Amino acid sequence: MSIYRKSLSDPNFSPIVLLEGCLEKGTDLFNRFLAAISGNFDSSSGEAMDCPKLLSDVMAVQARLSQVHDAHMAQLTSFVHRLRSSMGPEAAIPYMDPWDAGVDAEVLFLLEAPGPKARNSGFVSMNNPDETAKNIFITAQDAGVVRKRILLWNTVPWYIGSGRKIRPANSADIAAGIPSLNELLQLLPQLRAIVLIGSKAQKALTHIQNNAPHLKIFLSPHPSPMFVNRKPENRENLLGCWRDVGAFLRHSDSQV
Repeated sequence: MSIYRKSLSDPNFSPIVLLEGCLEKGTDLFNRFLAAISGNFDSSSGEAMDCPKLLSDVMAVQARLSQVHDAHMAQLTSFVHRLRSSMGPEAAIPYMDPWDAGVDAEVLFLLEAPGPKARNSGFVSMNNPDETAKNIFITAQDAGVVRKRILLWNTVPWYIGSGRKIRPANSADIAAGIPSLNELLQLLPQLRAIVLIGSKAQKALTHIQNNAPHLKIFLSPHPSPMFVNRKPENRENLLGCWRDVGAFLRHSDSQV
């Protein structure tokens, strides 16, 4: 058991003692210390607690950044770096989330474009501090979609807004994002399905059917609060689609 696990499980837990141990063990453990004192760890297990809006905490963001070069993420992080280099310094392209499946993803959840909170946190994540990310988190859990089997990304990988407000993606944005999607799909050898979330992401449907015909495609409503809260039945429509994704994964298990 690591020093930070022992400390967090100890009813007499002392952040100062943990800090001393983290400094002895190196930067990665120090980042875990930062997350620990922010209250994002389960004291009984020493594991980080997964919950909506976790990345509102700058220390949680720092801890997540320490994981972008983990084995399941290294190729995807290099992919993001290549995109940033090709788009130039003005492009804001968040990382994929290390708490998702990384290159082991079986289902890719493809949204429209990063919002302001993704730009600010630096991650395409269901832990971002906004209501859409919260709806993604809750719907995935309620639908039985296991996070460690999926990956979140955007049809347009870069932020297309200004200031605090994102503008809707247009056809030119979607067309510009498609080539990077082709490269991403080559990095996901376990991929079995794609969920196209919202009408803008669904503009990539024909391209995916033509270039990756082996993939199952699900068409999902967008989990924005504007959609989910507009009518009582909207959340059930969203949840029903994602339950189909969960059932697809469970059926895949039974075929192995």
